[in-house]
Amino acid sequence: MSFVADLYRRSSPNAGMAEFQEKLRLQHENSMHTELEKLLTTAKTLEAEISRKDFEGFKKLFHRFLQEKGPSVDWAKIQRPPEDSIQPYEKINLKGLPADVASSLNKLAVVKLNGGLGTSMGCKGPKSLISVRNENTFLDLTVQQIEHLNKTYNADVPLVLMNSFNTDEDTKKILQKYTHHRLKIHTFNQSRYPRINKESLLPVATNMGLTGENEEAWYPPGHGDIYASFYNSGLLDKLIAEGKEYIFVSNIDNLGATVDLHILNHLMSQPSGKRCEFVMEVTDKTRADVKGGTLTQYDGKLRLLEIAQVPKAHVDEFKSVTKFKIFNTNNLWISLPAIKRLHEKNAMDMEIIVNPKTLDGGLNVIQLETAVGSAMKSFENALGINVPRSRFLPVKTTSDLLLVMSNLYSMDAGSLTMSPKREFPSTPHVKLGSSFTKVRDFLKRFESIPDMLELDHLTVSGDVTFGKQVTLKGTVIIIANHGDRIDIPAGAMLENKIVSGNLRILDH
Repeated sequence: MSFVADLYRRSSPNAGMAEFQEKLRLQHENSMHTELEKLLTTAKTLEAEISRKDFEGFKKLFHRFLQEKGPSVDWAKIQRPPEDSIQPYEKINLKGLPADVASSLNKLAVVKLNGGLGTSMGCKGPKSLISVRNENTFLDLTVQQIEHLNKTYNADVPLVLMNSFNTDEDTKKILQKYTHHRLKIHTFNQSRYPRINKESLLPVATNMGLTGENEEAWYPPGHGDIYASFYNSGLLDKLIAEGKEYIFVSNIDNLGATVDLHILNHLMSQPSGKRCEFVMEVTDKTRADVKGGTLTQYDGKLRLLEIAQVPKAHVDEFKSVTKFKIFNTNNLWISLPAIKRLHEKNAMDMEIIVNPKTLDGGLNVIQLETAVGSAMKSFENALGINVPRSRFLPVKTTSDLLLVMSNLYSMDAGSLTMSPKREFPSTPHVKLGSSFTKVRDFLKRFESIPDMLELDHLTVSGDVTFGKQVTLKGTVIIIANHGDRIDIPAGAMLENKIVSGNLRILDH
């Protein structure tokens, strides 16, 4: 008799299914624990100690994954957030700044999420090392911004990088070039979790190595891991001992995520009993942001609602720009003592994101992840601040890269600001085709970045190149069909134009 049939046989008819499922869950959990112990025996002593801590977090997540079924929210309980729970930035800005800005800055550390690779843009190594403006990388710009703050206000704001096992080595090599800059740089690694075979619910890895057959067996478990890995690294306690009270967390590829002194002042000027432990910067949705997480009121708490948690029947409602007007920028201000308290009490409540993947060999696996913003409901006096769109300037694709490299933005001390010469505050909608996906190919196709000050919309598809000093205005659509090539000549001015077919510079 099979194991499953035997379980059925020994279960009572009424409670049969529940008992069977519970035994099956226990079997999966025990098998997973056995496999993890086997993996640890293949690690060196120091690595085994770190991995054991990582695996403790993974076991908790796996346990919850086996327990939970269906969407993690009850749609009927979702309510609009109370008026005062999301403050307009203008109101916070009106307070002005105190005479002693440095004392607030000295209680702050800046944390950048630096676990991602540049593979989606055809680059090897950490995404933070891609050049985005005048040969400056994301990391260069971040360093310049914080160094400028420290010099201007005679302050001591450190930069903390949360690396992953994918980015740690390359990032540490590059950090040597900032030795003489006016800022301290700390790093810590987020956890390394095993990918799970979708069928057997066991790890894919055969040992703790990261190469060969194990190259695809591991993953960094999303930015929600920041709380545990920050604590486990010892850096959280170190910063608290140095008098730091808040961290400003953001994605390293969001070029709009600079330290905002008005938000910092708002946090520091709260009465001590009413201290806001968590601020999420949100901004107004546009059609491009319909999948972004939003804020709701749920069980009396302000809560981040992600599209993955929404029951299928309500996805269109979730995407509505009228019902859910704002989305999460992932710019977060979080109290350090609160992180310590919640972690030690095991009270950090974050939904599990089950991320299905197919490995190169065709094997279906799942990754269990969490998002940093979903812990919001665990913190006291959490607040949303509706910030200007300029604080959300992510560079995920070469289409985004074209915008930040252009004359739409000017750069000052590592910060990008929209050119005052642009009449509209919104950025143009840019969609570059697959010939532009990789940064290397993208750069070859532009002799210089076009003038885009008066551009509203740009679509480019196929084999297209741009000469020097091209100007684009209004809506421009350039489509080279398969086998055709379009060369936009140097000095050309395209305004509200559709260009298609075959156009070579020689034709002119």
